[in-house]
Amino acid sequence: MGFWGSLTETTKNVFKIPELRRRVLFTIGLLMVYRIGFHIPVPGIDPGEIAKFMQNLGALGDILGTFAMLSGGSILQVTMFALGVMPYISAEIIFQLLVKVIPSLEELSKEGEQGMRKIKQYSRYTTVLICVIQAFFVVSLIQNRIPNAVTSTSFTFMITAVITLTAGTFMLMWLGEMITEHGIGNGMSLIIMGGILANMPKAIVLMINNAQANYKESLNIIIVLILFAFIVITVVTITLGQRRIPIQHAKFQRGRRLYGGQRDFMPLKVDQPGVIPIIFASALLTIPQMIFTALENWAAPTGEAGGFWYSFLHIINNEFQRGGFGYIMLYVLMVLFFSFFWTKLMFNPIEMAKNMKEHGSFIPGIRPGKKTIEYLDKVVNRVTLAGGVFLATIAVLPMITSQIMGVDWAITRFIGGTGLLIVVGVALDLVQKIESHLVMRHYDGFFGHGGPSMKGRKG
Repeated sequence: MGFWGSLTETTKNVFKIPELRRRVLFTIGLLMVYRIGFHIPVPGIDPGEIAKFMQNLGALGDILGTFAMLSGGSILQVTMFALGVMPYISAEIIFQLLVKVIPSLEELSKEGEQGMRKIKQYSRYTTVLICVIQAFFVVSLIQNRIPNAVTSTSFTFMITAVITLTAGTFMLMWLGEMITEHGIGNGMSLIIMGGILANMPKAIVLMINNAQANYKESLNIIIVLILFAFIVITVVTITLGQRRIPIQHAKFQRGRRLYGGQRDFMPLKVDQPGVIPIIFASALLTIPQMIFTALENWAAPTGEAGGFWYSFLHIINNEFQRGGFGYIMLYVLMVLFFSFFWTKLMFNPIEMAKNMKEHGSFIPGIRPGKKTIEYLDKVVNRVTLAGGVFLATIAVLPMITSQIMGVDWAITRFIGGTGLLIVVGVALDLVQKIESHLVMRHYDGFFGHGGPSMKGRKG
């Protein structure tokens, strides 16, 4: 049976299991509700005027577009779900970091389910604060830069718009939690993936139109598609890749029976931090862009090009705009830095070595204690470096492709890079969860599990 035959058979098996069928349909239904929210405008804001303004934003529009892609929101449209789930994700990341550096939160996290519920409550309060701040700046920007888009400048309008945007984020959070609990897969991740996939058809249509209009462009598109296939294979390989450290468990005797002595493995993912370093780097890179743009405008307040300082700041500003050499180098360094920073916070070799020693486990050929700590630290650094280089390459590849081949940024942004990394990671997680349901019910899954003797048998 070929690939498409196997895929068809697996899809049939998915809908043969009542519980799995219900979960899949429930997930699809809530994702449709999520997409409907993109067409509900904020009261008092004209979407048409917003769209006209966004077309002429240039580099800032690209930054906002990337933010919308990573958040699952629609900040370029200023609809109910404009902020997406990024405020919630930001709050979660903040508290994951704080748990590692604040002793009281660390103790709370060790209290089990009750402690984690308390930390989650704190993160929700922080989400409200982040939503209110972001919504206030978005509405203020619209009032100042696009006065024709708002029907009122009153305080009541501001409060209504901020509440609407905040409520939209919390509705997305609720949808994501419902999908996680009653659907299939991680709800927040599926919402972000849905936002990325919803914008991909525009990139594909633009790609086809460019290929029809220009013969040279069509050759570049073919190269981009080949590169896309290679990136997908690479992302899948690295995402599933692990460095397995052998662990030997000590033997112990109870009565006349001998226990333990088995060999196990400690799996270290190559891409341990996931897409988080790219999100951090993308957010912080907007700061030098804004600073150098402001300095350039300061050097030529009347808009006249000339003078040493204007020329110097103009060159520097161009270098730190998307695709510039300075921008790419700083992007790579920041992705590598946050890869190591995140891994060091989440994986503590000292604590790991201590736990192994307490349980009578050891790494073959490595002495317990200091030598184990040094070995784990060395292995983690090497794996993190490989994962960081991979993430940095994925992050800058669309910009380099766009610069060298002259392919539109809207195409390379969605066909490769961060968006593809998120889609592939979420899709793999979704496939694994469906696979586990199928194997539990003795059906053949995507990878052919279940065995011929069990095929088609109902659980």
